[in-house]
Amino acid sequence: QVRLVESGGGSVQAGGSLRLSCAASGDTDSVNFMGWFRRGPGMERDGVASISPEPLRTWYADSAKGRFTIVKDNAKNTMDLQMNSLKPEDTGLYYCAASTWPFRSGWYLREVAYNVWGQGTQVTVSS
Repeated sequence: QVRLVESGGGSVQAGGSLRLSCAASGDTDSVNFMGWFRRGPGMERDGVASISPEPLRTWYADSAKGRFTIVKDNAKNTMDLQMNSLKPEDTGLYYCAASTWPFRSGWYLREVAYNVWGQGTQVTVSS
């Protein structure tokens, strides 16, 4: 089994930055793709960014492109999301996700593609 633990959430003013971290433990060799998802107030959980195994290709939601960067350190079994130029609409509970299933092309930001989830970390951006 794989366990994911997020950290790094908090409150920040619009235009500020936060860096979220996700630490994976357990059977990490079984992890395929990883990603970050956000559940905004009263909204569904949506994909924000994802990263493949080597060569570490990345995908971003349109709302995150140019502002967020996802990185992965395979040696440390960690995945980070650097968030810059934050906006109030970025507010939400951010989840780290991993897939131990065979991945389907194009499903990089789809919730159904991931079967392991962290508990979430809150990000609040005030205007």
